[in-house]
Amino acid sequence: MAHLLGAAKVHLEYPNRVVFEAISLGLEDGDRIGIVGRNGDGKSTLLRLLSGSLDPMGGRVTRRGGVTVGVLDQQDLLDHGSTVGHAIVGDRPAHEWASDSRVRDIIAGLAGDLDWEARIGSLSGGQRRRVQLAALLVGDWDVLMLDEPTNHLDVQGIAWLAEHLNRRYASGRGALVTVTHDRWFLDAVCTGTWEVHGGSVEPFEGGYAAYILQRVERDRQAAAIEAKRQNLMRKELAWLRRGAPARTSKPKFRIEAATQLIENEPPPRDNIALAQIAATRLGKDVVDLLDAGVSFGETRVLHDVTWRIAPGERTGILGRNGAGKSTLLGLISGAVRPTEGRVKRGSTVHVASLSQELDELSEHEHEPVRTVIGRLRTSYKADGKEFTPGQLLERLGFRTGELSTPIRDLSGGQRRRLQLLLILLDEPNLLILDEPTNDLDTDMLAAMEDVLDSWGGCLIVVSHDRYLIERVTDQQYAVLDGSLRHLPGGIDEYLRLVGDASTGEKRSREPQAVAAPDVGPTLSGRERRDAEKELASLERRVERLRSQASGARDGLADLDQSDYEGIAQEMTRITDLEAEAEQLEERWLELSERLG
Repeated sequence: MAHLLGAAKVHLEYPNRVVFEAISLGLEDGDRIGIVGRNGDGKSTLLRLLSGSLDPMGGRVTRRGGVTVGVLDQQDLLDHGSTVGHAIVGDRPAHEWASDSRVRDIIAGLAGDLDWEARIGSLSGGQRRRVQLAALLVGDWDVLMLDEPTNHLDVQGIAWLAEHLNRRYASGRGALVTVTHDRWFLDAVCTGTWEVHGGSVEPFEGGYAAYILQRVERDRQAAAIEAKRQNLMRKELAWLRRGAPARTSKPKFRIEAATQLIENEPPPRDNIALAQIAATRLGKDVVDLLDAGVSFGETRVLHDVTWRIAPGERTGILGRNGAGKSTLLGLISGAVRPTEGRVKRGSTVHVASLSQELDELSEHEHEPVRTVIGRLRTSYKADGKEFTPGQLLERLGFRTGELSTPIRDLSGGQRRRLQLLLILLDEPNLLILDEPTNDLDTDMLAAMEDVLDSWGGCLIVVSHDRYLIERVTDQQYAVLDGSLRHLPGGIDEYLRLVGDASTGEKRSREPQAVAAPDVGPTLSGRERRDAEKELASLERRVERLRSQASGARDGLADLDQSDYEGIAQEMTRITDLEAEAEQLEERWLELSERLG
């Protein structure tokens, strides 16, 4: 693979801290790198160093001659007086960019719902972000550097972006480096991970899941080494007391397979125990939405919504921006009154909402964290144990010294975590989370999920973070065309539904020629027999592929876990088997529908 750019002993420091000590790393053709680490450790700074927008104090950043680098910055760099169209394609003639299928796909994926002639200054922050991303992607770059590209994208938009990036470059060509807290996106796009911590950058093979497994093993080995060092003198004394042994064998340590590190771990949640706790705290009645609807003036946002929320229910809500998700949350919490139907709440329901704003903290700006949490409760019960508020803060990633920090000096992520703690200490039994991942890095998201796993009550989550939704909820609903639809197939089913709807909407806008005659799906006798034969064959082939994929996954534990290349090849084979099975299943469904 050809070298594209790199850093050689790069050093950077600010007056109060060293950001990078002396890092050296390289980016090759075909690399797809995700950068992870705690907020403030230097992820975005690393991106700026590599892109050339920030000069190091020591060392150097090198770039192969002729290599072009496209950068998505977190700052809004668009000309607010320009139009959407001009911001994306510039002065290129319409016939030129419209004939480019890649440009058309980018516009449809990111700006298809925007007025082409609208002024940038009239757009919302999220809309401007999508325009900025589209303007970058229509260009030709050898290296793409994306800083939080999933911000302001919904689940469908994130899935589109992952698909675009995966097919943007030919195999082994071009490079991608991205900073993001979206763990599903990291797994979908990246083949390597750089962890920024303690002034250094540590590389890992694979996406987010592989990175976590390797980090667990790294931490396990470090803990074992530290324990061994601390016990060295004690062991030596015991050895001397026993006298020199005549025959001993050295202890043998082997690295367990990565999957064995977690195979004996219980599920993240004990759903039965949590449901029992919830039923005790809530009784049988929680919140019932009965044929409920909401209209604002002439605009009907929700209609015919019937949903009986059960004790202990953990539900994720999906939908496009503006679909009515926040209105639905308002119906549940009581902040919005229905204009149709009715909402019935149990007498013991205590609702709390983690909103996108941080209003709960505004009146405490000058007080230290310790004082604010000390007013509420002296203890909190989770996992059958009693925790002090300070201990719970530690579970949420706060250090002991930060308890004395005034609220005004906390970072966005710290304020978000403190906001969640204040809500939990108030002991609600119905918790609503509206985009809770804002300002949180991957480690803090994992810490928040850990706390939520032991929380006994109803949980309703609205988020574009697919990983979070699938991690902390047990079922999903979608707000589609003003109604609420259950998704037995989860987020994949939602993406299929909105994809089908988008395709139909696009076709309806296209100029129509003479209408084709209405031809029904009637099959001749021979066609029916052929279809039935193919259907039976497909069932056998799908079953065989699924069995092969399952057996291969079970066999991963027997592989040498240090052979990352071998594991990656085996995972590629498994993915190919599963992808082929899914394609055959789609054909099976198509035939089943034709056969009735």
